[in-house]
Amino acid sequence: MPKRFVVAASEFTDLPRFPVGFELADALTTAARQLHAAGAPEDTLNTAVGLAVRLLPGAEHAGISEVQRGGRLRTLAWTDEAVRFAVESRQAGREPHPDWEHLWTTPVVRIDDSEADGGGNVLSGLGLRSALSLRLRADRRRLTVLTAYARKPQAFGEDATRIGRLFTAHVSLALDSATVREQLTEAMRTRDLIGQATGILMERLDIDAAGAFDSLVKASQRENVKLRDLARRIVDANSGAGA
Repeated sequence: MPKRFVVAASEFTDLPRFPVGFELADALTTAARQLHAAGAPEDTLNTAVGLAVRLLPGAEHAGISEVQRGGRLRTLAWTDEAVRFAVESRQAGREPHPDWEHLWTTPVVRIDDSEADGGGNVLSGLGLRSALSLRLRADRRRLTVLTAYARKPQAFGEDATRIGRLFTAHVSLALDSATVREQLTEAMRTRDLIGQATGILMERLDIDAAGAFDSLVKASQRENVKLRDLARRIVDANSGAGA
């Protein structure tokens, strides 16, 4: 499972709070650099929630969640415990996510006042009156959502929505880039691991590289174990024997 992160908005003091005009363009450029410099996808999410509080007019808190078809979800990053509690309390089944369900077909959903219908829900119970939810990613099975929260009603207007959509576009690009880098790194590690396992089998069984790789593949299929995991077992066992 992805790691969970908490980040303070004060870490981004080099960005103007709620920028406008040319200042907004500069702030988004700076934010994009920070997002792409984050490294792993988990670090990108961590950076994104902190930046959201700095950039989105009216935002006081922010979180990123992954929603699966059928309503199940998990929180990936948040700025503070209020956000984590708001999301995970609803996840526990105490309150559905009808607002987020709309994000499968539309990029933005706003809650102007969580107490408009008399309150009594998780958000109003935490004093979070406004929410701006923006779609980061969506496919047939899951949806990734960035949500900004505020303690006053009607905190998010058209400016926040427009800036939020520009910002989430940068987050999505940075997240895709980080995911590709992580996959390539894992592929290189897997290739090296399989190469080591093949070399061990060549030595132990006195066979050539093609034969060793074929034996590895057949063993993987027979034992219903991923090739990477089987290779790691062989390498680890050989290291233990050598020691």
